[in-house]
Amino acid sequence: MSRAGRSVLAFLAVAALVAGSQWWKGRRDAPAGPVAAGAGLPRVVDLGATTCVPCRKMAPILADLKREYAGKADIVFIDVWENPDAGDPFRIRGIPTQVFFDARGREVWRHEGFLDRPEIVARLRAMGVE
Repeated sequence: MSRAGRSVLAFLAVAALVAGSQWWKGRRDAPAGPVAAGAGLPRVVDLGATTCVPCRKMAPILADLKREYAGKADIVFIDVWENPDAGDPFRIRGIPTQVFFDARGREVWRHEGFLDRPEIVARLRAMGVE
């Protein structure tokens, strides 16, 4: 391949990477369906299963936070083993996955695996929830 051909190929590769990253950013910033938008409140969506060990460890933490932050933030649990299609809009790769949305329904942070109470509270505070 000539030098000009390699330059064109390199340019096209960079252009594809830039376009792909912009496409991904658009998907990430877009609300993930009606669960993402929560009455103008920040929202934490935990995607897991009642039979998953780390998910079961998070269940009492999420229940406590749901009560503690009532009216300030929505804390939602979705069992993706009982309802596999429910996880599709969130593009999860494993469970548990926690997705944090701001009050406008935009994703601001996500985590895969067990997430302890202090980290969830810190993330909520960083989103302006007291």
